[in-house]
Amino acid sequence: MTELYQPETLAIRAGSVRSQFGEHSEAMFLTSSFVFESAAQAAARFIGEEPGNIYARFTNPTVSMFEDRLAAMEGAEQCVATASGMSAILACVMGLLQAGDHIVASQSLFGSTVNLFNNVIKKFGVDTSFVSASNVAEWQAAVRPNTKLFFLETPSNPLTEISDIAAISAIAKGCGALLAVDNCFCTPILQRPLALGADIVIHSATKYLDGQGRVLGGAVLGNRANMAGVYGFLRTAGPTMSAFNAWVFLKGMETLKIRMDAHSASALALAGWLEAQPSVARVFYPGLASHPQHELAMRQQTSGGGIVAFEVKGGKAAAWRVIDETKMLSITANLGDSRTTICHSASTTHARISPEARAAAGISDGLIRIGVGLEALVDIQNDLARGLNY
Repeated sequence: MTELYQPETLAIRAGSVRSQFGEHSEAMFLTSSFVFESAAQAAARFIGEEPGNIYARFTNPTVSMFEDRLAAMEGAEQCVATASGMSAILACVMGLLQAGDHIVASQSLFGSTVNLFNNVIKKFGVDTSFVSASNVAEWQAAVRPNTKLFFLETPSNPLTEISDIAAISAIAKGCGALLAVDNCFCTPILQRPLALGADIVIHSATKYLDGQGRVLGGAVLGNRANMAGVYGFLRTAGPTMSAFNAWVFLKGMETLKIRMDAHSASALALAGWLEAQPSVARVFYPGLASHPQHELAMRQQTSGGGIVAFEVKGGKAAAWRVIDETKMLSITANLGDSRTTICHSASTTHARISPEARAAAGISDGLIRIGVGLEALVDIQNDLARGLNY
């Protein structure tokens, strides 16, 4: 399917392939390997002379349907599905970089991504410089002769900081580097980074693409030339998405447009309500006029998304009290769920990075992140009010 269809149609129809049985819903192919008609066909498949399935570590029809559907939605030539969002980032870096290369990355990244760059990738001779997500001049200043990759997430986790994709893309292209954008918070329903100048899109499918907190998965998308290295790493190293998980994602994506619209509408209303609470010092949400990159967000995104962060007066003790006083909200670091989630970022998602790195990213001890779900807004507000009005 092509660009002639709207994203919500692609989320339902793109990528579907029927077997000889003519099933309407996508089939789940639970097999580790595939049988060949002859030794010659097996040889041709293994060396790439003939297309087809070989071994489920790197070829599976259900996973391929997920890949084709997400690629159509993002406007990408190819998608490589992985076992998790973090393995997608790992596959991207390991597939495209080599020892001696340099990454320029936003300092406003998910804590595990920071740890991956600082503690894992660094061991293989790839250095990372962290810069402001929103200060474009810092990206230019950080460029070295060996810079090969720019990496950012927009909106960022957890402060929903917005990066100017087009402006940073121009800097990347000027120095011969690739720009990778983590699009987890927006999904292709709200934002399409490739159309804004990015070279690569990363997803934690675990979040909104599933939408109900059931399974893990990730994806790397881009043109075929860039994805060749990523696919080669997946085929050899095997951070593979399972057929079952791919099937769950296919079903979840069918309602993605409806869910993202609902998440965004409730998040905007909740953010406005939080701004009026006396115990709240500041609210971070791209859909609010008070957000420092509001105008940029509204140019890049179709709405503000489902993540709201806010800082309460009183630091960690006050933030933990708000969380502990909730009765309905799920105290978990996951997001993108139909159930509203709440977490204290400094002691969970970003606990393993240094206090200095947290401070540079603006993550205070009083910060709370809400993944706004699909419950009635008034019930979410009432659940938070108990701790806010303590």
